[in-house]
Amino acid sequence: MSIGVFFPLGLYSVFLIMDYFRYRNKELYCEQIQVKTLAKLYQTPLYIYSARSIREHYHRLKNAFPQTLICYSVKANSNLSICRLLSDLKCGFDVVSAGELYRVLKIGADTSKTVFAGVGKTREEIVYALKNEILLFNTESIDEIETINQCAKALKKIACIGLRINPDVSAHTHRYITTATDETKFGVSINEAKIIIKNIHHFPAIRLVALQMHIGSQITSVLPYLKAIRKIVPLIWIARKEGHFLRYLDIGGGFGIYYKAREAKPASKFAEKVLPIIKKLGLSLIIEPGRFIVGNAGIIVTKIIRTKQIASRYFIICDAGMNTLIRPALYDAYHKIAPISIRQRVKKIRADIVGPICESADFFAINRLIQDVNKNEYLSLFSAGAYGYSMTSNYNSRTKPAEVLVDGRTHRLISRAETYKDLIRLEEHGPST
Repeated sequence: MSIGVFFPLGLYSVFLIMDYFRYRNKELYCEQIQVKTLAKLYQTPLYIYSARSIREHYHRLKNAFPQTLICYSVKANSNLSICRLLSDLKCGFDVVSAGELYRVLKIGADTSKTVFAGVGKTREEIVYALKNEILLFNTESIDEIETINQCAKALKKIACIGLRINPDVSAHTHRYITTATDETKFGVSINEAKIIIKNIHHFPAIRLVALQMHIGSQITSVLPYLKAIRKIVPLIWIARKEGHFLRYLDIGGGFGIYYKAREAKPASKFAEKVLPIIKKLGLSLIIEPGRFIVGNAGIIVTKIIRTKQIASRYFIICDAGMNTLIRPALYDAYHKIAPISIRQRVKKIRADIVGPICESADFFAINRLIQDVNKNEYLSLFSAGAYGYSMTSNYNSRTKPAEVLVDGRTHRLISRAETYKDLIRLEEHGPST
């Protein structure tokens, strides 16, 4: 379970949900390891993950949703060590590319518990998935179904598919992570779904075994799920009437986490509303969580390069930037930020916490109240386990940071920091002129 930590330290006298990142004697720890020790050993910027947090979030889901196939959304954090940790827990996987499927295969996971989503699956990706015997494709157009049918026929296989429904339901989240309204590219409309369901028998290498939805990300209310499921229920009866043996209802992922204070709900609150509907329908449930499992299990540690003031604005300039964590620039996302060493009786300031990238969007927080900090001190950006490293880039020819996994009193490097040579290892350059 998430660990609530109360520490009466001036500005930070708040109830934080930080899993196994806790302050002891004013120093931040990840499980049993002091964060400052890791920052000095591996250098910054640095991603640090708590294995215990990942396990407990998975078990919390498993306990809330028994007899449910949990398919971890690899896009949230695709590091092999994290995927293997979840595979060891018998977790399935949700992939959106052949590259993500390659990662699942690389760790020796059970592909019969892997679902393949995404609007732009290529013929090559479809063949790759068929050869590796995934559970099903979640399909998003009649053209895609036709392509899968052609590939399956050529391989003399039967392809199991789910049909992704766009129920035109708003999840009331950021528009860039809303995926189930008419303005988005995802899924098929209710009316189009009726037509597809009635015509799938024209594709002899296809078996419709699931209906699927994914209504968005960082959803903090169960109501959008219930609205979407109710819209899909009539399609289940149509599919059965047409002779399709549906086995699954896949409701996607999107369960929210704590970025601020208690804005999300525990998995049990979603389960107690959803599971009775699934039971009445006589289907098995698939869920595809990503952020819920790894989001609060990771932080970024960044060193302060310098501070500066321009007119009325005070800037804390860090060695991490939007290349390290793009969520604030992309979504205007909020991340808790705090020094890894808390000092009492230090003045509080309002500052823009920014990175070294040559973009005005290169910020982590604007006008944020924070303990006054100095050059060469460290800050922690919390809730960075999901859509952090997986969205890093080499913009400005910056190297990607290392990733470290902490498990109790042990820690290990699970992805080394890039070098300058890594920046150009795939590039060709002609002779000098």
